[in-house]
Amino acid sequence: MKRRIVGYDRDDEGHWRAILDCGHPQHVRHDPPLVTRAWVLTEEGRASRVGYELDCKRCDEEGEAGGFEEE
Repeated sequence: MKRRIVGYDRDDEGHWRAILDCGHPQHVRHDPPLVTRAWVLTEEGRASRVGYELDCKRCDEEGEAGGFEEE
């Protein structure tokens, strides 16, 4: 499910995570040659991606599970 980046934080190992508008974090690592995201290395680069949409895998998983709990 597409969600917009609203901010960033770091995990316990110092890797950058995008905070999505659904509240879920998603790693945005720069790990060449497998993943090239040089923009994540600078404050300006990260700021340029606020509002950018990423697929939130957690929202997708929750949606497949039914997305509701019985009370």
